[in-house]
Amino acid sequence: MSFFDNIRDIYRKVSEVESSIYGGKQDYLEIYERNLQLEKEIEERTKELNIANKRMLTLQHIWDMMNASRPLQSVLETIVNSIQGELGYLHCNIIKKCEDDNGTGVYLTVLAQSNDVSIKRVDKLIKGPLQTRKLVYDSESVYAKAEAARKIMITPDIGGTLKSVAPEIPSEVIDEIVEGSPSKSIISIPLYTRNSHFGWFNVFSSRKELTEGETDFLTIFAQQIEMAITIAGLFEEVKAQAVTDSLTGLYNRRYFEEYLKKEVKRALRQKQPFSIIGLDLDHLKQINDQHGHAYGDLAIKTVAEVLKRNARSIDTAARMGGEEFNVILPGVESDGALIAAERIRKALEEEELNTIGHITASIGVATFLEHSDNIEDVMELTDQAMYQSKRNGRNMVTLAKPISETSWQEIAVNTFMDILSKHNIPIAADVSKEVQAKLQNTENEVPKEVLYTVADMLTQTYNPLHHNGVMKSKVLLAVSLAKRFDLPKTDIDNLKIATLLYDIGNLMLPVELLQKTTPLTEEERSHIKEHPIIAAR
Repeated sequence: MSFFDNIRDIYRKVSEVESSIYGGKQDYLEIYERNLQLEKEIEERTKELNIANKRMLTLQHIWDMMNASRPLQSVLETIVNSIQGELGYLHCNIIKKCEDDNGTGVYLTVLAQSNDVSIKRVDKLIKGPLQTRKLVYDSESVYAKAEAARKIMITPDIGGTLKSVAPEIPSEVIDEIVEGSPSKSIISIPLYTRNSHFGWFNVFSSRKELTEGETDFLTIFAQQIEMAITIAGLFEEVKAQAVTDSLTGLYNRRYFEEYLKKEVKRALRQKQPFSIIGLDLDHLKQINDQHGHAYGDLAIKTVAEVLKRNARSIDTAARMGGEEFNVILPGVESDGALIAAERIRKALEEEELNTIGHITASIGVATFLEHSDNIEDVMELTDQAMYQSKRNGRNMVTLAKPISETSWQEIAVNTFMDILSKHNIPIAADVSKEVQAKLQNTENEVPKEVLYTVADMLTQTYNPLHHNGVMKSKVLLAVSLAKRFDLPKTDIDNLKIATLLYDIGNLMLPVELLQKTTPLTEEERSHIKEHPIIAAR
């Protein structure tokens, strides 16, 4: 091989090496570029996973709040603050669509909002919290458009949106708000609860666009808000049903008794009296018998409406059962309560119902800390005054007498008369007249003998096998035992009355109720409480 052949061979080999090196370089560059792309994709996926993780944690936070049985306002405030803080939005709020009191128009109110720098700046510029303002519902706003389309809407017109809902804010103030804000868009998601439009969930974003993933997650968040609102609404309905009379919409006996306990504590703490108005609709049985129970219900509902119209916002009206109603008047003494009761009586008297005509009520009034400092005594005095109105001809108001001015004989007489007036069990006309004649004779020289006679007569009315003198024998036996235990005279006198009232009370109850061995239902307990003699002390 010649020298030149060697040179050519070496050159060829060098060329092959160069080609190999160049090819390897290209492969390396491709691998390097591919690695860079993979690193970028990994970074993007990691970022997306972090965002998704934050969103899932926020959802978990929302679920925890919903399961904690917290008030709706607290739950919604937590939701908007979580979304704003954890997902990086500038501001979040929930706007509710409301009807005017007269039902002729709508307005908007901020139900919940995140506590962030953006809203603090807005509140400062408009010189007051936006959340307390009554906002305008504009059919051209992003909110109305989102409601009409039933989907997420986004708008970059932050100034125009604010101007549409709060036109009273000066234009220069709105311009200052927009110019100094990093917000680039408002994203509005309509909220629906039980197929009814509730309002909007809104977020203020630093971006003008809305990604598909963001749309999906915001939709999920909106669904959680809808669920929270729906659950809270159902809870409030159940709560209201538990304390509300279904026929009238007034509070029921359960709520009245619970509220009364609180009012007693307040009155004792502040040494401020309150009054109770007791109202009994006249002739309800007659209305039911002549016109049917539908008209009886109409009369009862009319009483409820009159009470609602004539009660103050701080008064508490309740239907106690049947045709009986009570009203608590905080801070009102007997003079003011009489005026309020007379106003109710007159308003009811002026009502004229189809077919029925005018309806009336017998009303009694008693005042805590004035008539007695024992609320049970006050309730009893209210009932006695109410039935005194009924005995004196109905359609009138009677003020109770203080306990100190009421003799035990008068209490007993009134109790027996209440039995007759209620007519829970039919009473023979001649027996009724004889009993009333004896009861009205409060000046009788031997009132205790009158009571024994009356007790025997009433018992015979319901139990023909009862013999005269049995009541007196029981009382004498009780007195004898009381004296053996050295009880004071006052207690012995009370024991005499209690013995009489206990026997008659038992006789007036159905046998199956009297002998029931299982716990009483609410209806059965209410039935027992309707008889004054059962509750007499």
